Order: sequence, then C-alpha cells, then structure tokens
Amino acid sequence: MTLRFGILVFPNVQQLDLTGPYEVLASAKGAEVELIWKDRNPVMSSTRLSLSPTATFDDCPPLDVLCIPGGGGVNPLLEDEAVLDFVRERAARARYITSVCSGALVLGAAGLLKGKRATTHWYAHDFLAEFGGIPVDERIVEDGNLITAGGVTSGIDFGLLLVARLLGQAEAETVQLSLEYAPAPPFQSGTPAQASPSVLAEAKKRLAGSRRIREEMFARWGATRAAATLA
Repeated sequence: MTLRFGILVFPNVQQLDLTGPYEVLASAKGAEVELIWKDRNPVMSSTRLSLSPTATFDDCPPLDVLCIPGGGGVNPLLEDEAVLDFVRERAARARYITSVCSGALVLGAAGLLKGKRATTHWYAHDFLAEFGGIPVDERIVEDGNLITAGGVTSGIDFGLLLVARLLGQAEAETVQLSLEYAPAPPFQSGTPAQASPSVLAEAKKRLAGSRRIREEMFARWGATRAAATLA
C-alpha cells in the first residue's frame, strides 16, 4: 500500500520544519512525499536552501496526510486565499491534517483549529487561541486526526509518531534506527524553561520581526471585525 504525504513548500519556509519530517516520512516503507506549491519553480527557504516543488495546487494527487511547516514565510500565507482554500479542500479529504512549528497558524487561518487542542513554536503559542484553538504546551499534540508539532526539530519526532500511527511502531523504530536518531544535545537550552534569561532574550530578539508582523495582522483583523460588528 502506498501512502502519500503532501508537505507545503513556500518562500522563506523554515527548511528543517520541512526537511526533518520529510526525511522520516520518505524513509518509511511504501511512502511517497510531495512538496506542494502554486507552481514548480524553486523556492528559497529562510536560510537560503533552494527547494523544488514536485506538485502544484492544481495537479496534486490525493493525499493521505497534509503537513504545513512553518517559518517567517508563514506570515503572507495567513492572508493568501489560494493557499487557505487549498489547505481547507485537502484537509477535508486527508486521513491526517498536520503541522510543524508555526505552520499551525496556517491551519488556524484556514479555520481548522477551532475547538482543537494544538501546539506550535513557543514564540507563537499565544496566537493559537486567536484562531479558536486550545493551546497545549507539549512537543506533539494529537486531537482526532489533527496532529500539531512544536518548534522546528519537533518535526522529526512528529514524523516518527505519524509513521507509527499509519504503519506501526516497528516501522517507525526501523526508520529511527536507520536515521540513527538518538538526540543528545550538547547544551540544555532547547526550551524557554531550560534556557538562561540572556539566551532567551537573544532568541526573542532574533524572532521579533516575524512576531511583530503577526501581531500587526491580528490587530488589523480585530479592528476589521469590530468595524463589521458596528456596521
């Protein structure tokens, strides 16, 4: 049986959000992974790695799993109706609807998080409630056929969990061993709770630009809703 995974690829995607689960999923028995965008022109990730789509919105085959990665490039997608329409349409037919990192915000903008437990990158976590989601401070959160993963590297763990759900734990463990995935980070600063105050402040500083854009979006949307209520 062939399982087909579709991962959205877009300009300024956080490449590890995409390539982490891609490597895991593509290594599973009988799996096919499509990188999907509006056209097949190469797109540049946020760290200038060029990625080539293999399918477009118009010719994408049926998908068992839809996955939305994150990164700074998510911000324009939150107001891109072509993207949101594609996500809604494919989510209605997929076995699993998933995201990594701030890709969860795209699911939210598409109306797929309402009343659902979800997670995302720690510096975007508070935005989930803006879309009617229920924020959960966990690395991976499952709610029915919705699976959301936290920031960046969680996509690898998420990929293994998804393989286990679809093909069994033995296959997931085989993929994990094949990739020699046995994380042992040299520093304990991978979450806000673990990081020192100075490291946390520096990380927030580096991520401030993307967050500011999102805050401005939500403020604008709030003003629009308020005006519509008064009209």
